[in-house]
Amino acid sequence: MAEEEKSTLSEEAEETTEEIIEEKDPLEEDNEKLAEAEDKYLRLYAEFENYKKRTQKEKDARYADAVIDSVAEILPVLDNLDRALAVEVTSEDAKSFKEGVEMTKKQMVDSLTKLGVTEIAAVGEQFNPNLHNAVMHIDDETVGENVVVEEFMKGYIYNNDRVVRYSMVKVAN
Repeated sequence: MAEEEKSTLSEEAEETTEEIIEEKDPLEEDNEKLAEAEDKYLRLYAEFENYKKRTQKEKDARYADAVIDSVAEILPVLDNLDRALAVEVTSEDAKSFKEGVEMTKKQMVDSLTKLGVTEIAAVGEQFNPNLHNAVMHIDDETVGENVVVEEFMKGYIYNNDRVVRYSMVKVAN
């Protein structure tokens, strides 16, 4: 019987040992839960950062659209100031009036520059369909091929990447 008791005791000991091994250490369980929570946190944080970047891009795009739409409505006024300045004047009153128009135009151009809107270079430049609208073509051997020779209406660009208004130009072929 002693051997039977020993074998029974050793079987019980083995079962108890297996149960202890099978039971997870509470610290190990907590570490797994912590790792899982940290993973969820990192994913949520990354998702939130992406959301912030995306909304900032959308906000910037809406602002750019608003500036472009507003400036496009104002450009005809600037064109009229240019036309007024193109007129030759002889009297002193007309000269002082023209000087006032020049100051007004300068102030308007400065305001547009602060908004990020600048003139598109045209005359003497290579024709670029992304910036220029060719309304006339001429044959001129003295000028290179696809060079803008005359500008009918000034073009404007916002932040050097979005066209507000294309330059209307005459191009030499």
